[in-house]
Parts: sequence; structure tokens; C-alpha cells
Amino acid sequence: MQNIELRTVDVVQYITPLREGGSLPAIVKADDDFLYVIKFRGAGQGKKVLVSEFISGELARVLGLNVPELVLMNLDDSFSKTEPDEEIQDLLKFSVGLNLGLHYLSGAITYDPLVSVADAMSASKVVLLDSMVSNIDRTVKNTNLLNWKNELWLIDHGASFYFHHDWDNWKRHLDRSFPAVKDHVLLERASQLKEAALEIQKVVTTEVIHKIISEVPEDWLADPSESMSAHEMRAAYEEFVISRLSKIDILVKEAQDAR
Repeated sequence: MQNIELRTVDVVQYITPLREGGSLPAIVKADDDFLYVIKFRGAGQGKKVLVSEFISGELARVLGLNVPELVLMNLDDSFSKTEPDEEIQDLLKFSVGLNLGLHYLSGAITYDPLVSVADAMSASKVVLLDSMVSNIDRTVKNTNLLNWKNELWLIDHGASFYFHHDWDNWKRHLDRSFPAVKDHVLLERASQLKEAALEIQKVVTTEVIHKIISEVPEDWLADPSESMSAHEMRAAYEEFVISRLSKIDILVKEAQDAR
């Protein structure tokens, strides 16, 4: 099994905010001299978005889909002190500590369903992945896909696992399917759903799921305001993904019916 553990880098330069994102991600430079899009722990929905990005992104990578390299990013308090914009200043102040970065794909263009590249197998895998992680944010209005070097790349999985915004009732989601698949931007091209499901069952084992979720930083899960401990949250994410995997045939049929 491939290594899941992410590299850790330090932010050395804040370059520019990406204002099309509601949570104000930004392009930053790290101490490895690469540029990254940083997702901040201090943004609106907090650390839960980072957890969603981590688990969904690494599951996508296991499926052989293109995802920019994910890295853990240390942010110190010096950046908020020199930032003139008050909104960004507050965001930086509340994001001191461990954040998540995606390698910046220079020259990438936003996926356009009318002209962009997406083969049938990749489209089918993305549709089923999003059904498994309950990612409601891959629609025509907001594709969260890029074309880079004539390949399809997945970005922004922050809307996945929306059950974790209400931990008291998360188990109600175990028996649900994914009706939102009807709005998926790649559904029309997803003509190999059964074949994709077989591939998913081969590579996404319970061991792989456990390994990915075990690597989520403890700091992102620990929250004294929640009724569940970090350990219980890990177990819940694991149970949810395994449950979805066991329902893959139901998710395939749901997507086929929606097509």
C-alpha cells in the first residue's frame, strides 16, 4: 500500500488571496520553494473542511485520480501582523498552527463541461468517489475540477462528509444514498460506473481506509465544544466510508438512474 503520510512545510510568504472561494484560500510560498493553495483552519467552517480535504483527496489518489499533492502547512503569527486587510488579518490570526495546502497548478484552467477533457472511466470514478464521501459541491455551477496539461485534476473537497457538522446525529447518514448525484457535473460522461465500482472495490480496502483516516492530524479533530472525542470521530469517519463502500452497487444504480 502506498504511503499516506503527508509532508509538512512552513509558510514563508503570503502571496495573494483567492477571493472566488468563500473561505478565502490563498496562494502562498513554502520553505520548499513551491507554491501552494492554502486552506485555512480559521476559515468559516474551520478544521472540518481540512479533514474533508484530507480524507477525500487521499481516497481520490488511491483511485488513481489526479489530485494536487496535499501538504501540511505550518503558519506562524507573523503574517497577520503585516497584513493590512482586516478580514485577511483576522483569518491569518485564527489560522496560526497546522493548515492544509494543495500544490499550485500554474496555468490550469477551470473545467468546462462543454470543452474540457474527462474520459469515461475517470468521470465514473469521480462520480462514485463523490457519492462515497457525500461531496455535494461538484456541479456545473462550481465544478471544483481543473484541466492541467490535458488531464483532469480534482480540487476542493471541503463540502464532503457534511454529516460532521452535526455529530449528535451522524449515524442517521449511514443508511442514506446520495441523491445529489443527479447534479454532478461529470454524470453525463460517467458511462463506466460498473467498471469503476469494481476498480474501487479492488483498491479501497478497509486497511486503506483505516490508514488514511489514522493520518488525519489529531489537532484537526480535537474540539472541546463537540460531544465526541477525536478517537470517536476517527471511528465515525471510518465507519461511514466502509458503509459507503458496502453500498457501492446501490450508489452505482442511483447514478445510472440519474443519468
